[in-house]
Amino acid sequence: MAEHKKGNSLVWGIILIIFGFLFLLDQFDIDVWRAVWRFWPVILIVWGADKLYRGLKERNIQPDAPAPDKGHEI
Repeated sequence: MAEHKKGNSLVWGIILIIFGFLFLLDQFDIDVWRAVWRFWPVILIVWGADKLYRGLKERNIQPDAPAPDKGHEI
């Protein structure tokens, strides 16, 4: 769980840096919003790929739970 929380703060930090950079470029009259608007689906693709990667990674790390021993039931 701590790893998940650490990853979330990293993602939010990167998002804040990107938005700050976009607003800074806008202050210099560089039209970045047209490019952002045009390529916004890439954000969804990257986000989905990250979720898929983390899910597969977590699935491979978790050990299989041992099957219950049915021979010793009362």
